[in-house]
Amino acid sequence: MKIINRAILLIGISFLLQGTYAQTVPQMRTADKLRIREAITISEKFGERIWKGINETPFTIILVTDSTEFLISHPYPSADFILSEKDTILKTDILFRKRQYSPALLATFPAVNGVNCIVVGTPENTGLNSTEWIITLLHEHFHQYEYSYPGYYQSVEELELSGGDQSGMWMLNYPFPYEDKQVIKQYQKYTLTLSSLLGGISNKNFNSLFNKYKRERNNLKQLLKPADYRYFSFQIWQEGIARYTEYKFLELLKNYKPAKQISNLPDFISFNDHKAKLYRSQTDLLLKLKLNEGKRVCFYAIGFAEGILLDKLNPYWRLLFLTNKFYVERYSRKLR
Repeated sequence: MKIINRAILLIGISFLLQGTYAQTVPQMRTADKLRIREAITISEKFGERIWKGINETPFTIILVTDSTEFLISHPYPSADFILSEKDTILKTDILFRKRQYSPALLATFPAVNGVNCIVVGTPENTGLNSTEWIITLLHEHFHQYEYSYPGYYQSVEELELSGGDQSGMWMLNYPFPYEDKQVIKQYQKYTLTLSSLLGGISNKNFNSLFNKYKRERNNLKQLLKPADYRYFSFQIWQEGIARYTEYKFLELLKNYKPAKQISNLPDFISFNDHKAKLYRSQTDLLLKLKLNEGKRVCFYAIGFAEGILLDKLNPYWRLLFLTNKFYVERYSRKLR
């Protein structure tokens, strides 16, 4: 009888332990919290020097892990998110739900109750080191800044590029003439002159280089159909200037010391080293990335370069960015 009672007791304890384990609340890794805090700190210290009003935009994030999504700094989360913890590192509530998005995702869109969220996988799942991941969060926060500006979505609709697609996937799948031989040839001339101009931006022959670049840019514009040029300009405005924004943050981080917990991460490289790496990679892509191969990814390097060019042509151009949307030539008379 005692043996039976003991067996029943052990079974009861086993079920109790299983129930306790099943109710364990998932929590974010400390390292991920530290990386997010570093990105927020950088934005708070330097963001307004690049984009006026960016720190008024909520830095809302969905961190996607292998099995769980963590929601950070959302003003009114949906009911499917449950409280994970009241976090002292990020000084906000962190909520969680079962994973819905790809753990390799790097994107910004109104993912929860219409709020633009940075939906991002961990550094391991996105193939980024800690430094790259932190700067990528700033890239995506810039998208939050763009998307949150009053009238953004209406202005995008007025471009008449969606073809009736309400999902937003047209931004990725628009039938730009990437395979057109004439467009490819003219694109190469244009990017060659843009690369030369960027390399000689402080040289005495700048005006000569600029005139060649402007001529080839206008030739490309004339070759494209009006809708195709609108898409081209939109991608440079939205994605290319986001890449430029990464570089502008890195410029301001020249003498910045990250939190010790960040600099001690095994995969952290200095912001100055990353700045040099980013500049090399984008200028290389201007020449090496073929339009029919890189497709819309080509527009990132173009926006990076033209953003730097605009800094020389009109140091105040960023004040016009949200009001005169989608065309970089609107930010300097010399480009018109």
